[in-house]
Amino acid sequence: MSDSSPASRGNWSSRMAFILAAAGSAVGLGNIWKFPYITGENGGGAFVLVYLACIAVLGIPIMMAEVFIGRNGARNPIASMRLVAERNLANPAWRVSAIVGVLAAFVILSFYSVIGGWSASYVVHSAMGDFAGQDADAVGTLFGNLLASPGILLFWHTVFMALVIFVVSRGLKSGLERAAKILMPALFLLLLLVVAYATTTGHFGQAVSFLFTPDFSKLTWEAALVALGQAFFTMSLGMAIMMAYGSYLGKDVSIGRAAVGVGITDTLVALLAGLAIFPFVFANGLEAGQGPGLIFVTLPLAFGQMPLGVVFATIFFVLLLFAAWTSGISLLEPVTEWVEEKMAITRTSAAILSGLACWALGFASILSLNVWSDVYPLGMFDRFAETGILDLLDFFTANIMLPLSGLLTALFVGWCVAKESLKADMAMSQGMFTLWLTLLRYVTPLAVLAVFVYNLM
Repeated sequence: MSDSSPASRGNWSSRMAFILAAAGSAVGLGNIWKFPYITGENGGGAFVLVYLACIAVLGIPIMMAEVFIGRNGARNPIASMRLVAERNLANPAWRVSAIVGVLAAFVILSFYSVIGGWSASYVVHSAMGDFAGQDADAVGTLFGNLLASPGILLFWHTVFMALVIFVVSRGLKSGLERAAKILMPALFLLLLLVVAYATTTGHFGQAVSFLFTPDFSKLTWEAALVALGQAFFTMSLGMAIMMAYGSYLGKDVSIGRAAVGVGITDTLVALLAGLAIFPFVFANGLEAGQGPGLIFVTLPLAFGQMPLGVVFATIFFVLLLFAAWTSGISLLEPVTEWVEEKMAITRTSAAILSGLACWALGFASILSLNVWSDVYPLGMFDRFAETGILDLLDFFTANIMLPLSGLLTALFVGWCVAKESLKADMAMSQGMFTLWLTLLRYVTPLAVLAVFVYNLM
């Protein structure tokens, strides 16, 4: 069946609506812990400057290319890529970029929902005061018990996926846009509340120094590649999300300005998250350089020892849930859009069908944390000798599928789409258009390749 475009797709009501939705996609669990940590470990303020340069060189050019494809195709990502290729007399096989992106979004959501469920469960634990006065062993045991229980993980995985399906099933105006207009301002408000509370710890200045004091001695080539990788992944590139969101973008909206707005919003949230988290970490003499453990073990321990800890722990995990929810919505959208148009079914049916498929695949990630914890599908290879299913899915999506999709998109738009068509659609000055196209053709592909090789090595 053909990828028909629904008769009444509709458009975002404003540029700000698109920015909020796209920023909601970009702002996820990784922003809350990963960006602040790698900033502090790689030169503080100096790293932030490099990261912003990477956003400009890598993130914004590819985002603009993805949005261009979506807006010009006005269909699901795969159909949009095929249509834009045909209009420019290019090989329709270029749509493999969107195929890889949609598949990556589907796989990522399957395990992202499991982790999002952790956030939902911790909202309840926080509100019930389960962290109050607890020591490190007790908090660690609580997290360990969560991971060890397939039934509890499945329950919260189901709750989180239901929240995502509910929003996406309601379509553009009542679903995606309304959620973005509510959840993103709420996320900012909650984040500012936690930052304000963090100023009372007596270690706020230490956190500011950790994040913003330039230490150029730490700006190695490895740090630059870390910045490149973070710039790519934090803006939700290579997942066909921006193609899907771009398909609802009106011609009166500047793609370049919208992309810059998303980059600024995403970076601001990441930096505020650092200011919210690290004062508590330093105040309690805890280790800053942790992954999920920082959020689900270290911080609950810190909140449990502080005045009003129950209140602000609850606020923090609601914030974390909102960040995960907005990202989950964006991950389901390109899959739902494709199913809706490919199968010619209603938006509600497409969202439920797509969401249930992701939910079912999530079983494997849940079991890999407990019952299948000693199952290593690629254990015959030294590199993956002790890599479980969840980590394996994370590795292949983040290190292979996303860079591949982003690279193909940059090459396709940069070299196969007519310059006249691009210039007319971008509505940029000649100088800015030339700069963007030069980046997209030469610099961005090399940057993506560098990230690709670095992550594989």
